[in-house]
Amino acid sequence: MGKTSLGSTAFQTLNYTMLILVTLTTLYPFWDSLIVSITPLKESMATNIHLFPRTITFEAYAYLLKMGELWSSYRVSIFVTVIGTAISMLLTIMAAYTLSKRNLKGTRSIMFLIVFTMLFNGGLIPTYMVVKQVGLMNTVWALILPSAINTYNLIIMRNFFLGIPESLEEAAKMDGCTDVGILFRIVIPLSMPAIATISLFYAVARWNEFFAAVMYITDKDVWPMQLFLRSMLVENGASYAGGSDSPFLLGQSIKMATIMVATIPVMLIYPFFQRFFAQGVMLGAVKE
Repeated sequence: MGKTSLGSTAFQTLNYTMLILVTLTTLYPFWDSLIVSITPLKESMATNIHLFPRTITFEAYAYLLKMGELWSSYRVSIFVTVIGTAISMLLTIMAAYTLSKRNLKGTRSIMFLIVFTMLFNGGLIPTYMVVKQVGLMNTVWALILPSAINTYNLIIMRNFFLGIPESLEEAAKMDGCTDVGILFRIVIPLSMPAIATISLFYAVARWNEFFAAVMYITDKDVWPMQLFLRSMLVENGASYAGGSDSPFLLGQSIKMATIMVATIPVMLIYPFFQRFFAQGVMLGAVKE
């Protein structure tokens, strides 16, 4: 093994330095929120930079977990994430599998119309009117059905299906398998990396859904987690402080605790799907 040149060593050192700086810059806001959420009054007010807590208190979390609105919004977000992701994946897989058939007439025209929606859509007001007219206002379905299929995810899934050898499907048809059977017995098992990746894309988008909730949800009983988080961050934090000796601090602590509660579920799920990312996205993106 040859010696590493001085230029190569300097380049690697610069790369590692930049990556470490970017990582620290990315993680610090999350770390700061965590520290503020468990730090008492005097210690938090002593500095604007919070690296390590000297004293730890979970008063903000205790107060937050007693709020009925938190658990209600959790239930809504979990329902929207689980059911919405399942519906989105079912529709995306069926559409992508159909459009991946090269012998199907009109697929190019259909794909053009689908891609066209990435650049132009009906607009905010017409969409709102449609959601209102069909009776989806103040229901969880307003957060699921209007955005059931993402065009980008559909294209990735279709490209992945195009990479599956046609000989497998021909052999299955010779054995008497139908198109539906081929999809569920052959295509889907072979496409699990892509399916896991796209599922995570949908799940994260569903969990973080905010704009649609602002537009279509006014009933607090149907608020998802992101609307509850907005109410905690935007409204006066002192209103949540109760009998604390420092309403402002407890309010700030609750805000940071709410951010943590809203963020941690996705962070816990992400590592289980991360290994599918490179394989799933790349295989679906390099073949048309």
